[in-house]
Amino acid sequence: MASIAVKQLQLAPLGAGDLIDRTVRLYRRHFGALIRASAPPVVVGAVGAVMWSVGVRSIAATGSEERLALYALLALAGVFVRFLGLLAQLIVLGGASRNLVTHLLWGEPVTARLIYRSVRSRFWGLLGAALAMCVYLLITAGLSVVVLWVALILFVIAASLLIVGAPGAAWLVGISGVVFIGGATLLSVWLFFLTSGRAAYVPQVLMVEGRGVFDSIGRSASLARGNVRRLMAMFLFTLVGGYSALSLLIVPLGWAAYLNGVNPFTMDAARLPVWYTVGLEVALQVSVILLAPVWLMGLSLLYVDERVRHEGYDIELLAAQRLGEIPSLPSGVHTPLAPAIAAAPAPPRRPAPPGSVLGLTDRT
Repeated sequence: MASIAVKQLQLAPLGAGDLIDRTVRLYRRHFGALIRASAPPVVVGAVGAVMWSVGVRSIAATGSEERLALYALLALAGVFVRFLGLLAQLIVLGGASRNLVTHLLWGEPVTARLIYRSVRSRFWGLLGAALAMCVYLLITAGLSVVVLWVALILFVIAASLLIVGAPGAAWLVGISGVVFIGGATLLSVWLFFLTSGRAAYVPQVLMVEGRGVFDSIGRSASLARGNVRRLMAMFLFTLVGGYSALSLLIVPLGWAAYLNGVNPFTMDAARLPVWYTVGLEVALQVSVILLAPVWLMGLSLLYVDERVRHEGYDIELLAAQRLGEIPSLPSGVHTPLAPAIAAAPAPPRRPAPPGSVLGLTDRT
């Protein structure tokens, strides 16, 4: 089995195309297990999304103050439930990273039971890592939006001064505006992936190397050097795949709405029936269920690849596969080597009943 794992892994630096190709092959091979593992948290998020949509739609249609407050509470509860669903997705995907890495290295089967067993083994650490990643991603996204807005404001000021000074140059302002907006958007996206990519490997470090939350964040930042292009390639691939899956689900729904006298392109939520609103949210969450494992496997492959590039992880893994794991050393003795995969925490043992050294109870 170890030789099979080595052949499947092919420990060599991966380009963006190799990364996407290997991710798709792993996704096809373990489709059922990954869908069963990722579906429950997405269902929780779907419930919150439906609550939010129904609440917002009802707020726009109601004229009663009592019902207005009720629908507002329903919408707020939907936001909270959707956030819980997002946290659950991050926790489950973080727990699945250990199962996927052990599959890549040792040929361990990928099953929903093993994924949730990994989640239970370090639930609180995964929860802390998920909260830290949410806060960090919000900060980096806000920074990217601020950079984009500042660039747009500077362009508007420069364009206004140019038009005032030379009214005949409006066509030049229009062409340069398209080019500038496109360049500013690409710059903000690149800045987002440059900063957010530092936390890309926090779940993998937490589960594979057995480190704490803050130590995992620092370790992830040190590993994630020069991975902006590959992260952007994975994002574009999953974005196109998600859009394709969403289109396959939304187009029949839109035709059904049109045949029933509903305009699916209206921007007024009060004119859309409840069944169409719920159908849109269900289609969106189904596409998330289908595409979330792709992003997880891509990050797990990137994590192994970063360690191969920067730390010679392939030599460490081959040594562990041929010679076995590094034996435990006495306390106070340190070694520059580390286990290929940190041992999972053992379940707590029940204390022996008092009255017997062997743990036997006295019967009188």
